[in-house]
Amino acid sequence: MSARQEEAVRAFIAELDDDARPMYENLLECLLALGYHAQKERSYFSFKHDLHRKQMAKMGLRNGKAPKSFFALRFSACRALSPRFEVIVAEAIVKSPSKTPGCLQGMCSFCRGLPETHIYTHAFADGDVRHHCGAYALEIPDMTPGDLPELAALIRQAHAYLLAEEAEA
Repeated sequence: MSARQEEAVRAFIAELDDDARPMYENLLECLLALGYHAQKERSYFSFKHDLHRKQMAKMGLRNGKAPKSFFALRFSACRALSPRFEVIVAEAIVKSPSKTPGCLQGMCSFCRGLPETHIYTHAFADGDVRHHCGAYALEIPDMTPGDLPELAALIRQAHAYLLAEEAEA
């Protein structure tokens, strides 16, 4: 990441409240340690790696009555999710039914590998199994410091998958 990019991300983090700032610093350090760099896109930063050029994470502020920070992560290649992250996947599927993965019908060539290795999947209580495109980072609502160990593990797992399957030769 260039000095200018890092300065912009650090300025964003400095705007956060005292509760959010340490969490975002932790996530930033995790992403930077794996070689991700920030790219300013509209009102948020997108984190991509030079070897696969896929978005791993987003962080930014939503404007409203009071600006609210958000963090989103692409963790579609991760399996054995905790109940908290299973709920995030289920809510994304319900909220955006139009984001059913095209790769299941052979209509998408954005991701490499078998669809089942990189799409979000959730089995609902009624037995209905539905999917969401794995190319999207999903927002982590109401993030707490207790989420950081699992988020770091998901970042590392997703990073390993992206390097193995999506890295350009």
